[in-house]
Amino acid sequence: MAMNKNTVLGWATTIMIIMGLIIIALAIYRYDDVAGWGFGAVGIGFFAIAWVFNALKGRV
Repeated sequence: MAMNKNTVLGWATTIMIIMGLIIIALAIYRYDDVAGWGFGAVGIGFFAIAWVFNALKGRV
């Protein structure tokens, strides 16, 4: 399977979305104290980076 730049960015976007969902789920179900807010912020950050990767597809 040939992996060009767009394929790599697509896989990176998918992995970042999955990891963001896992981190947000940890924030909701595992951590009820202040650490949950930190985990939630990091999960939202993962979504932001995934959005950038998705926007870069086709441009590099």
